[in-house]
Amino acid sequence: MSALTVQIRRKGVITLPKEVRDRYGLNEGDVLTLEELGDGSFLLIPRVSQVARLGDRVAEILEDEGVSIQEVLSVLEEEWERYYKERE
Repeated sequence: MSALTVQIRRKGVITLPKEVRDRYGLNEGDVLTLEELGDGSFLLIPRVSQVARLGDRVAEILEDEGVSIQEVLSVLEEEWERYYKERE
């Protein structure tokens, strides 16, 4: 990737180019870590939440096993119904 120019706007807002956001799956509200390199340079590193990371991992496992999210939700609903019936 070639160098891109961004501008710091009012209140320190920086807009990342759409191609960068799309390439790395960045969306409004995502958190980035700014890592200072000490020579006037810095890196912006996307921070993926642990919940999102685990959710992605669960989705991968389900896909590998050929299980749909609808099947998982159906089984959970059945288990909740059984659980509450046992406690009546």
